[in-house]
Amino acid sequence: MTGPTGTPRGGGGICVIGGGLAGIAAAIRLADLGHPVTLLESRPELGGATYSFRRDGLTVDTGQHVFLRCYEAYRGLLERLGTTAGTELQPRFAVPVLLPGRPPHLLARRRLPAPAHLLPALAGYRLLNPVERIAAARACAALRHVDPDAPATDQLAFGDWLTARGQSRRALHRLWDLITVAALNLPSSRASLALAARVFRTGLLEAADAGDIGRPLVPLVDLHAVAARRVLDRLGARVHLRTRVRGIQPEPTGYRVAVDGGEIAADAVVLAVPHHVAATLVPPAAAPGAGEWHRLGAAPIVNVHLRYARRVTRLTMAAAVESPAQWIFDRSAPDAGDEQHLVVSLSAADAEIDRPAAELVDTQRRALAELFPAARHTPVRDAFVSREPRATFRQAPGTRAYRPAPTTRLPGLVLAGAWTDTGWPDTMEGAVRSGRQAADILARQLVSRPRHHTEAAR
Repeated sequence: MTGPTGTPRGGGGICVIGGGLAGIAAAIRLADLGHPVTLLESRPELGGATYSFRRDGLTVDTGQHVFLRCYEAYRGLLERLGTTAGTELQPRFAVPVLLPGRPPHLLARRRLPAPAHLLPALAGYRLLNPVERIAAARACAALRHVDPDAPATDQLAFGDWLTARGQSRRALHRLWDLITVAALNLPSSRASLALAARVFRTGLLEAADAGDIGRPLVPLVDLHAVAARRVLDRLGARVHLRTRVRGIQPEPTGYRVAVDGGEIAADAVVLAVPHHVAATLVPPAAAPGAGEWHRLGAAPIVNVHLRYARRVTRLTMAAAVESPAQWIFDRSAPDAGDEQHLVVSLSAADAEIDRPAAELVDTQRRALAELFPAARHTPVRDAFVSREPRATFRQAPGTRAYRPAPTTRLPGLVLAGAWTDTGWPDTMEGAVRSGRQAADILARQLVSRPRHHTEAAR
């Protein structure tokens, strides 16, 4: 039910708190299983970190999100939402790598079985010398034997592991950080070996086509939020936007969820919000370790948007090395005419997150002028910056110890989110996997849970 102010008052069924990808995945899964679902989201739209905003008639994504062919859970969610056609998936992994003053180098896999599919790419990688290329191939072979699930692996820094295997400083910057910074939002020197091994093994080394890159062709609000709302409405789930949760209280027969202006009675709860928010909402009896979740920290991402009066490159996507730019995406609207909208995505952006927008724009204009000669004399019609201070948790060595399992000590209350112990990095795939897993666990618990929920599970 909905109160006179638009605040949900009634209850029953399952309450999913958080409308990001984890919450969406959990809500759809539970509704598919026949459970009554109420989804609460504090923002005006679903989608969580994958959202869009309006600017001068454009719908702009706050950040550039990509996915890989191996993101089976995320791609499954797109199919469930009916939005797969709003994405583009490479037929094979291919990334133009830009170095100022040099022509683009295409880093691409061959149509060979893994891991041979990457050997020609490494052997011909002109941005490293022959000795560095051989050392990189040997490191790739060794990485295939690193167990990402071993506790000891998470205690090591990926950069230290690479250096011990003969990787030069230039190889770290021009090859390994090309992937590590984008995938883990940290440079290899500060990233967990366990999470890096998951990225490289699953995404690049174990299956030839796993690392093929997909990207959205439509705004994220259409890809996720609008489509999710349509599916949930069709399933009979109740969705309440602009609804901030203030607390979760265990009751003998379920839970009471406090929201602004009211409360909701629920049989069970999926808490699918970022870790710093979850720590303030989860009942102490459910997760005694919640006080340690702050140790996961946060890592920022900054995106600089430049709208050129004319096209300055034919590339739809590229990565830059030895440059202030990192990954560059063409997000020009289909009806943009000659205008080109380029987005420079800056991960591991601790140095950029607090810089004035004018400085960031000036830096990236000069960087793109070095990479694309046509940009040197092409006017920029508009430029702006979007920032995500908490884009991911800080995926450093030792963080797995603070990532909780989806279950809590209170039956009927489960956790979801890419920050939980999914075994994956903080990605869209990890978020969707966590939401589905939390839903399945909760569905099983509802069959056999104790009568008194206030008693902690032993």
